[in-house]
Amino acid sequence: MDGTPGSAPPAPGAPPGFSQLTACLHTPSLAAPLTWLAQGYEDFRANPRESLFFGGCFAACGYLLTLVAGANTALFAALVTGYLLVGPALALGLYELSRQREAGEAADLGRAITAFQGRVSNIGLFSTLLGVVLLLWGRASMVVFIVFHTTTMPSWENFLAAFVTIERLDFVLAWLCVGGVFAALAFGASVISIPLMLDRNVDAVSASLTSVCAILRNPWPMALWGLIIVVLTLLGFATAFLGLLVVTPVLGHASWHAYRDLVPRGALDGPQEGATGVS
Repeated sequence: MDGTPGSAPPAPGAPPGFSQLTACLHTPSLAAPLTWLAQGYEDFRANPRESLFFGGCFAACGYLLTLVAGANTALFAALVTGYLLVGPALALGLYELSRQREAGEAADLGRAITAFQGRVSNIGLFSTLLGVVLLLWGRASMVVFIVFHTTTMPSWENFLAAFVTIERLDFVLAWLCVGGVFAALAFGASVISIPLMLDRNVDAVSASLTSVCAILRNPWPMALWGLIIVVLTLLGFATAFLGLLVVTPVLGHASWHAYRDLVPRGALDGPQEGATGVS
């Protein structure tokens, strides 16, 4: 790996290694997530049509989840919360729009949609792993429901009531604890990894480890950022998915700025490499 004793320096323009990446990690302030959110909103305002296109895709996915899950509360709860696990991969086009604006380029929806080109092996592998985490969480969530509801599955109203009463506190705690493990794994590995792979074409393993390292070095700002993502996304679902039209683009753009704050532009040696080879 780069930076280890006796290792050769990276070739010009080559993707940086894990040691290079972690060495340049920046330490943001506790209030940094609020700045990222404001910057994400500015990106949304700068490119509303392109951003709303992706917001519409997210909202459509919400309606699709409703159609797939139907009245199955256990399945719907697993899919809605699992949506948060794979969100970073789905927001790839929004990262590209923010990268274009940062580079002073005109917004190009076509390039944003195809931003994975040239990054298929790395981003594709990572997205597949997130999909596996989603499937595992879905199965684990169903198991928790079955264990605590041995006769019939609860209605959606009863499920929500369990979170505001103490009658099924055992079920709520078990479901949240199991879900928290999956959420922590997905958030830790993905919080800046996909923007990093888009921007620098870093391999999936190095990007994931760098993402985890960024959280370990900055636990409180990243915990606040995770909380903001969860709260705003759930609000988007609570508005019959209409809120996702704005919430998801803003969060996607903000995630690019979170990456850029944690891995500042120009912090790595060698030329920057954007998604299209333009910095």
